[in-house]
Amino acid sequence: MHAAVRASRAEAGFTLAEVLVALFVVALGIAGAAGVQAMALRSARAAARMSDGVQLAAALAERMRANPAALALADADNPYLHLDYATDTGLPPSGPACYGASACDTGELARFDLAEAAHELGMRFAGARILACRDASASDPSGEPSWSCSGEAGAPLVIKLGWREADEAAALPRVVLPMTGAGTPVAGGGA
Repeated sequence: MHAAVRASRAEAGFTLAEVLVALFVVALGIAGAAGVQAMALRSARAAARMSDGVQLAAALAERMRANPAALALADADNPYLHLDYATDTGLPPSGPACYGASACDTGELARFDLAEAAHELGMRFAGARILACRDASASDPSGEPSWSCSGEAGAPLVIKLGWREADEAAALPRVVLPMTGAGTPVAGGGA
């Protein structure tokens, strides 16, 4: 009789140790899945910020192309090449109201474009910077994007845009958009 009771007890279920090991394995799986999910969310947010940055730089490039008279000015007089705005420095510069049928000259239209781009930058990104300049090499010697601009004659016009991530002390350039078809500077630093 004792042998029959012992046999039925052995087949009756799991020991406490087996249940604890199974729970531990399940907990590890859930923790791993949560970690992967958190990484996927961070990556999705970074991709969305990058998409917004590229979109903002491309929109400014199109505005600049739509104002060829301003792009044709000498670099010193080209209002687009004076763009260097960081959201940490305060409110963006205000520009004239060039909406609808308002009559804006070339310079006013350029100032309007720059004010709109700076405003959008401030709305979309914290700790961000946007810069337009002539730059033959948009990266530093290590191959990373750089805020510095060569400014040399014949260099392409480039829009650089960057922002600060949560773990960074300063905005890093993340979008570097060369303006193809924007004209090349003439001798003496013209655009």
